Amino acid sequence: MIEVAALTSGMFTPSSRFRVRQHIGSLLEKGIRVRDYTPIIPNDRRLPGWPMSIPEKYALPIYVMWQAMKLATRIPGTVGSWRAQITWLQRELLPTYLTLEPILKRPLVFDVDDAIWLGHHRNARVMRAIAECADVVIAGNSFIADWFSQYAQDVRIVHTAVDTTRFVPRDPIGHPEFVVGWTGSGENLAYLKEIEDVLARFLADHVNTTMIVVADRPPAFSRIRATYVAWSPELEVNAVQDMDVGLMPLPDNDWARGKCAFKLVQYMACGIPSVVSAVGFNNEILAMDRIGFGIHDKADWYEALSYLYHHRNQAKEYGRRARILAERRFSHTAVSAQLADVFHELS
Repeated sequence: MIEVAALTSGMFTPSSRFRVRQHIGSLLEKGIRVRDYTPIIPNDRRLPGWPMSIPEKYALPIYVMWQAMKLATRIPGTVGSWRAQITWLQRELLPTYLTLEPILKRPLVFDVDDAIWLGHHRNARVMRAIAECADVVIAGNSFIADWFSQYAQDVRIVHTAVDTTRFVPRDPIGHPEFVVGWTGSGENLAYLKEIEDVLARFLADHVNTTMIVVADRPPAFSRIRATYVAWSPELEVNAVQDMDVGLMPLPDNDWARGKCAFKLVQYMACGIPSVVSAVGFNNEILAMDRIGFGIHDKADWYEALSYLYHHRNQAKEYGRRARILAERRFSHTAVSAQLADVFHELS
């Protein structure tokens, strides 16, 4: 039995749940026992009560203590790595800082699903240092892999998986309304806000249409009355199943190219067509089969949604193909097998 210490970012952090935790059972069946060291304080948690609009650096003494507390919660995982054969590091231990990573037990697998070298001026230096320590970097898409290939000896592309036994198509009986939906973290609601005027026009022009937004905070729409579903593990599947089409708007920049299209993969697994920005990995998935529309211009969101509204049978066909593609390329069973190969090679 191969023993792996997984140092994840938080109990409900999407990348921890879907890139590490959902594979633990499947990996055990393949002779790999993963122990998940989840910090009590998620590594991206801000100072409690501190306003989002004010940088934390303005509370410097308290900020330093807060970062020290977060780092202390990573010590059990650091110690645990030395009790295992392989360390599986899911992102850096403390955002924008190089801390305990160089002393983690090797072989070290560094798992990355975002363009996390962008943003803060320290990020690229920290990512380079961790990549140089890692025996294998697991990248969520080719854009991430290309960047890390400058510094890491071995980079593998392993996509973010979806549990296709949980995310399944809904009962075909359906519902009378045409539901446009979006799911994701609150910090990405800004991308949805960018197309609010187009969505408002579509909803106004088409009868029996509505919108669902699933997130950890409600959207700040001014022109749309959307149904807000507070995200929870218990509700996330049902909420996506209630949609007739899934949205994934993104800007055309390097940060978006680092995204691993997990919204799109969730929509696919639930058998619904998608309308997404034609950026980065979204384009790669859309090239695999006809599962929806890739949008280049803002006005095209309206045309794509109108097409799916008026051509329900074609929409269902896109959804059927999407489900098949999700099972073949993005199921947690398929991705677990790729991960198992990595760990067996390193053991």
